[in-house]
Amino acid sequence: MSAKPCVYILLTNTGTLFTKSIQSYTKAPYNHASISFNRELTEMYSFGRKNPNNPLNGGFVKEDIWTGTYSKYPDTTCVIYELQVTPRQIERMKRVLQFFIKNEKKYMYNLLGILGITLHEPIEFSNSYFCSQFVAEVLNRSGIPLWDKLPALITPDDFRQHEQLRLLYEGRLFDYEAIP
Repeated sequence: MSAKPCVYILLTNTGTLFTKSIQSYTKAPYNHASISFNRELTEMYSFGRKNPNNPLNGGFVKEDIWTGTYSKYPDTTCVIYELQVTPRQIERMKRVLQFFIKNEKKYMYNLLGILGITLHEPIEFSNSYFCSQFVAEVLNRSGIPLWDKLPALITPDDFRQHEQLRLLYEGRLFDYEAIP
Protein backbone atom coordinates (compact mmCIF):
# COMPACT_ATOMS: atom_id res chain seq x y z
CA MET A 1 0.00 0.00 0.00
CA SER A 2 1.28 3.45 -0.88
CA ALA A 3 2.42 5.73 1.91
CA LYS A 4 1.01 8.78 0.14
CA PRO A 5 -2.70 9.25 -0.47
CA CYS A 6 -3.90 8.22 -3.90
CA VAL A 7 -6.78 8.63 -6.29
CA TYR A 8 -7.76 5.95 -8.75
CA ILE A 9 -8.54 6.38 -12.41
CA LEU A 10 -10.72 3.67 -13.95
CA LEU A 11 -10.86 3.35 -17.73
CA THR A 12 -13.50 1.01 -19.13
CA ASN A 13 -14.95 -0.46 -22.28
CA THR A 14 -18.51 -1.78 -21.89
CA GLY A 15 -18.81 -2.88 -25.50
CA THR A 16 -21.98 -0.84 -26.12
CA LEU A 17 -22.80 0.54 -29.56
CA PHE A 18 -21.78 4.02 -28.37
CA THR A 19 -18.40 2.84 -27.09
CA LYS A 20 -17.81 0.76 -30.23
CA SER A 21 -18.49 3.88 -32.31
CA ILE A 22 -15.93 5.88 -30.33
CA GLN A 23 -13.46 3.00 -30.45
CA SER A 24 -13.74 2.70 -34.22
CA TYR A 25 -12.39 6.24 -34.44
CA THR A 26 -9.90 6.31 -31.55
CA LYS A 27 -8.57 2.76 -31.89
CA ALA A 28 -8.04 2.97 -28.10
CA PRO A 29 -8.94 -0.02 -25.91
CA TYR A 30 -10.87 2.04 -23.32
CA ASN A 31 -13.25 4.91 -23.87
CA HIS A 32 -14.73 5.85 -20.50
CA ALA A 33 -12.93 7.44 -17.54
CA SER A 34 -13.96 7.67 -13.88
CA ILE A 35 -12.24 8.85 -10.71
CA SER A 36 -12.40 7.26 -7.24
CA PHE A 37 -10.89 7.99 -3.84
CA ASN A 38 -10.71 4.36 -2.80
CA ARG A 39 -8.96 1.35 -4.23
CA GLU A 40 -12.14 -0.74 -3.88
CA LEU A 41 -13.89 1.62 -6.33
CA THR A 42 -17.06 1.63 -4.23
CA GLU A 43 -17.66 5.26 -5.21
CA MET A 44 -16.64 6.59 -8.59
CA TYR A 45 -17.51 9.82 -10.35
CA SER A 46 -17.77 10.64 -14.01
CA PHE A 47 -20.00 11.90 -16.79
CA GLY A 48 -22.03 9.20 -18.46
CA ARG A 49 -25.45 7.56 -18.55
CA LYS A 50 -27.79 8.70 -15.81
CA ASN A 51 -30.01 5.71 -16.56
CA PRO A 52 -28.38 2.42 -17.64
CA ASN A 53 -31.24 1.79 -20.10
CA ASN A 54 -31.08 5.19 -21.80
CA PRO A 55 -27.79 6.13 -23.49
CA LEU A 56 -29.18 9.53 -24.51
CA ASN A 57 -29.72 10.80 -20.96
CA GLY A 58 -26.23 11.70 -19.76
CA GLY A 59 -24.65 13.93 -17.18
CA PHE A 60 -22.76 13.88 -13.88
CA VAL A 61 -22.97 10.41 -12.32
CA LYS A 62 -21.87 8.63 -9.19
CA GLU A 63 -20.87 5.16 -10.36
CA ASP A 64 -20.55 1.82 -8.65
CA ILE A 65 -19.18 -1.37 -10.18
CA TRP A 66 -22.09 -3.54 -8.98
CA THR A 67 -25.02 -1.31 -9.85
CA GLY A 68 -26.03 1.05 -12.60
CA THR A 69 -24.59 0.83 -16.08
CA TYR A 70 -21.79 -1.62 -15.29
CA SER A 71 -24.26 -4.18 -13.93
CA LYS A 72 -25.81 -4.34 -17.42
CA TYR A 73 -22.46 -5.14 -19.08
CA PRO A 74 -20.78 -8.02 -17.20
CA ASP A 75 -18.03 -8.36 -19.83
CA THR A 76 -16.79 -4.81 -19.32
CA THR A 77 -13.01 -4.63 -19.59
CA CYS A 78 -10.98 -2.11 -17.66
CA VAL A 79 -7.66 -0.76 -16.56
CA ILE A 80 -7.16 0.83 -13.13
CA TYR A 81 -4.45 3.34 -12.34
CA GLU A 82 -3.24 4.82 -9.10
CA LEU A 83 -2.08 8.43 -8.89
CA GLN A 84 -0.19 9.58 -5.80
CA VAL A 85 -1.35 12.95 -4.55
CA THR A 86 -0.99 15.09 -1.44
CA PRO A 87 -3.56 15.27 1.37
CA ARG A 88 -4.21 18.89 0.31
CA GLN A 89 -4.95 17.80 -3.27
CA ILE A 90 -7.37 15.13 -2.01
CA GLU A 91 -9.11 17.78 0.06
CA ARG A 92 -9.39 20.06 -2.98
CA MET A 93 -10.70 17.24 -5.20
CA LYS A 94 -13.37 16.37 -2.65
CA ARG A 95 -14.46 20.03 -2.52
CA VAL A 96 -14.66 20.17 -6.32
CA LEU A 97 -16.70 16.96 -6.33
CA GLN A 98 -19.03 18.27 -3.62
CA PHE A 99 -19.85 21.17 -5.91
CA PHE A 100 -20.70 18.75 -8.75
CA ILE A 101 -22.75 16.57 -6.40
CA LYS A 102 -24.66 19.54 -5.00
CA ASN A 103 -25.45 20.81 -8.51
CA GLU A 104 -25.71 17.48 -10.36
CA LYS A 105 -29.04 18.28 -12.02
CA LYS A 106 -27.50 21.31 -13.75
CA TYR A 107 -24.91 19.23 -15.63
CA MET A 108 -25.26 17.64 -19.04
CA TYR A 109 -23.13 15.30 -21.12
CA ASN A 110 -20.91 17.16 -23.60
CA LEU A 111 -21.54 15.05 -26.69
CA LEU A 112 -20.30 17.84 -28.99
CA GLY A 113 -17.07 17.89 -26.97
CA ILE A 114 -16.29 14.41 -28.26
CA LEU A 115 -16.57 15.81 -31.79
CA GLY A 116 -14.15 18.54 -30.70
CA ILE A 117 -11.54 15.92 -29.88
CA THR A 118 -11.78 14.52 -33.40
CA LEU A 119 -11.27 18.06 -34.76
CA HIS A 120 -8.46 18.82 -32.23
CA GLU A 121 -10.51 21.85 -31.24
CA PRO A 122 -12.07 22.12 -27.77
CA ILE A 123 -15.85 22.44 -27.73
CA GLU A 124 -16.85 23.57 -24.27
CA PHE A 125 -20.12 24.62 -22.70
CA SER A 126 -20.72 25.68 -19.13
CA ASN A 127 -22.13 22.79 -17.07
CA SER A 128 -21.35 20.25 -19.79
CA TYR A 129 -18.60 17.63 -19.73
CA PHE A 130 -17.67 14.25 -21.17
CA CYS A 131 -16.01 11.64 -18.94
CA SER A 132 -12.29 12.24 -19.48
CA GLN A 133 -12.81 16.01 -19.65
CA PHE A 134 -14.47 15.84 -16.23
CA VAL A 135 -11.71 13.73 -14.62
CA ALA A 136 -9.02 16.03 -16.06
CA GLU A 137 -10.99 19.08 -14.86
CA VAL A 138 -11.21 17.72 -11.28
CA LEU A 139 -7.45 17.07 -11.29
CA ASN A 140 -6.67 20.51 -12.80
CA ARG A 141 -8.85 22.38 -10.31
CA SER A 142 -7.08 20.51 -7.52
CA GLY A 143 -3.60 21.54 -8.58
CA ILE A 144 -2.76 18.41 -10.60
CA PRO A 145 -2.37 19.51 -14.22
CA LEU A 146 -1.14 16.33 -15.91
CA TRP A 147 -1.13 17.76 -19.44
CA ASP A 148 -0.36 20.97 -21.27
CA LYS A 149 -3.72 20.92 -23.01
CA LEU A 150 -7.26 21.80 -22.03
CA PRO A 151 -9.40 19.19 -20.25
CA ALA A 152 -11.79 19.41 -23.23
CA LEU A 153 -9.08 17.72 -25.33
CA ILE A 154 -8.19 14.93 -22.88
CA THR A 155 -9.18 11.39 -23.87
CA PRO A 156 -9.27 8.23 -21.75
CA ASP A 157 -6.20 7.10 -23.69
CA ASP A 158 -4.30 10.17 -22.45
CA PHE A 159 -4.66 8.74 -18.94
CA ARG A 160 -3.51 5.33 -20.12
CA GLN A 161 -0.35 6.80 -21.56
CA HIS A 162 0.57 9.13 -18.69
CA GLU A 163 3.80 8.21 -16.90
CA GLN A 164 2.60 9.46 -13.48
CA LEU A 165 -0.19 6.89 -13.34
CA ARG A 166 0.75 3.50 -11.92
CA LEU A 167 -1.02 0.48 -13.37
CA LEU A 168 -2.86 -1.57 -10.72
CA TYR A 169 -5.03 -3.89 -12.79
CA GLU A 170 -6.13 -4.70 -16.30
CA GLY A 171 -8.83 -7.21 -17.21
CA ARG A 172 -12.54 -7.83 -16.69
CA LEU A 173 -14.04 -5.25 -14.32
CA PHE A 174 -16.01 -7.88 -12.38
CA ASP A 175 -12.82 -9.89 -11.76
CA TYR A 176 -11.08 -6.96 -10.05
CA GLU A 177 -10.19 -7.42 -6.41
CA ALA A 178 -8.73 -4.46 -4.57
CA ILE A 179 -5.65 -6.16 -3.16
CA PRO A 180 -3.29 -3.75 -1.37
